[in-house]
Amino acid sequence: MLLELLLAPPPAEQARSARNRAAVLEAAARLFAEHGVEGVSLDQVAAAAGVGKGTLYRRFGDKSGLAAALLDSRERVLQEAILHGPPPLGPGAPHAERLTAFLDAYVDYLLEHLALIRMSETASPGARHRIGSYRFWHRHLAILLAGTPDPDCTAHALLAALAAEHVTALLPVVGEQRIRADVRRIALAATS
Repeated sequence: MLLELLLAPPPAEQARSARNRAAVLEAAARLFAEHGVEGVSLDQVAAAAGVGKGTLYRRFGDKSGLAAALLDSRERVLQEAILHGPPPLGPGAPHAERLTAFLDAYVDYLLEHLALIRMSETASPGARHRIGSYRFWHRHLAILLAGTPDPDCTAHALLAALAAEHVTALLPVVGEQRIRADVRRIALAATS
């Protein structure tokens, strides 16, 4: 305990770090909205946030780390609704209704943040499966699919259909409504 206190940064340093983090996230969100995720460099984000490039790289690592940080609060909103919100997304509805509600809510979230999610999911091979939110979505689906022969694998299959890279490629070809309908159809077929 004493060692932790001695090694902890002084409160002023912690406050500056928190301000820098907030400035970077605000600048990134603004620049990404104005120019698209692909059209913005980390150098531009650092300059807009008024921090050095080293601060940004130490804190976020790369653009995918920055994307993950931006998505964090948005993911928590959906996770909170799943855990504690009203049915059918939240507890209290039959599994089939919760499954459909989750898929609808997830597609809404995915389409609203498609470029950021794609960046975070494709940063490196297997990145999507290492993201904490993916594990949460997977676990939630596996619970809702408990009556199926292999809930774990089926949950992965449903999430594969909603991979940002996949949806990015399909969206201009088949459109949002067909993507939504197909994911629902796959889910309902898995539960019947």
